[in-house]
Amino acid sequence: QVQLVESGGGLVQPGESLRLSCAASGFTFSIASMKWYRQAPGKERDWVATITNTGGSTNYADSVKGRFTISRDNVKKTVYLQMNSLKPEDTAVYYCYVPHFGSWGQGTQVTVSS
Repeated sequence: QVQLVESGGGLVQPGESLRLSCAASGFTFSIASMKWYRQAPGKERDWVATITNTGGSTNYADSVKGRFTISRDNVKKTVYLQMNSLKPEDTAVYYCYVPHFGSWGQGTQVTVSS
């Protein structure tokens, strides 16, 4: 079955960086676009970024544009989210999502605090 496992979250100070990973299995990764979402406490889950199946096109929410970069390795079946210049408002649980199957990972916590 489809499985997505996120990792790489943690506690960082404002201005620092983190790289999240999402390892996929159970489907043909190279044909699927992938997305990252995040959910802050008490708020709805919001879309963060999308990457097409080849990695040739990406899109970002305005709140992260210029700071976050989504990428993928189709050999490793992994999608990444490089997060730079982190802000306290980036604090959330980050999820990867495969739209073709409607499947979510379990999430990884990112906390940005001084």
